[in-house]
Amino acid sequence: MSPFEAAERLRAGGLVAIPTETVYGLAADATQEAAVRSVFALKGRPADHPLIVHLGSAEWAVHWGLLPAQFHQLATRFWPGPLTMVVPRLARVSRLITGGQDSVALRVPRHPLTLETLRCLGQPVVAPSANRFGHTSPTRADHVLAEFPELPVLDGGPCPVGLESTIVDLTGPEPRLLRPGQISREDLEEVLGPLAGSLAGAPRVPGALDRHYAPRTLTQWFEGKIPVGRWGWLGFAGRGASAEVLMPPSASEYGARLYAALRELDQAGVELILVERPPEGPEWEAVQDRLHRAVSH
Repeated sequence: MSPFEAAERLRAGGLVAIPTETVYGLAADATQEAAVRSVFALKGRPADHPLIVHLGSAEWAVHWGLLPAQFHQLATRFWPGPLTMVVPRLARVSRLITGGQDSVALRVPRHPLTLETLRCLGQPVVAPSANRFGHTSPTRADHVLAEFPELPVLDGGPCPVGLESTIVDLTGPEPRLLRPGQISREDLEEVLGPLAGSLAGAPRVPGALDRHYAPRTLTQWFEGKIPVGRWGWLGFAGRGASAEVLMPPSASEYGARLYAALRELDQAGVELILVERPPEGPEWEAVQDRLHRAVSH
């Protein structure tokens, strides 16, 4: 499938899996409410879980939200890229997209095939991760097809970042970090100054549930005890497990590999996946966030 073919299918109200630098997205034309409803239905996504609107350029944002000065500062620095900004929505924006809220989440992805698709379409798309709701996100085309065999996929190769975008809230007097990602808290504070600490009353955003990004196989932190039976291991050095995936020592490389590793272990026929805790530190915040949700019961 080419970007032109993907745009034609989207224009006709269909769904297409598209590559981004973060994960593959389940895309629908954001201006067609029936197509957006199809995204919720296929994923099994709760109606109050908002979607991110993916734009072809920063200039498109003026048609979707009220844009504070901080928006323009961040867009200049980080777009196209793995940063989502939550701003007050314009009245024309469907509450179906926003999960019933008065805010809308916007980003410009950094993948040439998807940017070409958006420009061919001439409209933004909604594009949550192309997987069943709550499960491990796809970072390759074959991951998408394993869950949705009939879904057309624009194959852009492996996603280089591999973790969902950073989400920052710009709806209040002080910006707040709502979801960590490759663009770190420190990166944001270089542009905005200190971020607010309290998340009280913050907008709901994707990926904020206690359990998310999770394999179907029971997944737990390794607490020093080797289990009996067939078990899987995700860590930095081998432990003699039935199935093992050894991870790189850098946070960025670990993040790019994480979802593929969890999927590999999920398909290995083990009864339990044990995860070695990664290091603490600002550069590991996004990895820690995804793993904490994956091992949550």
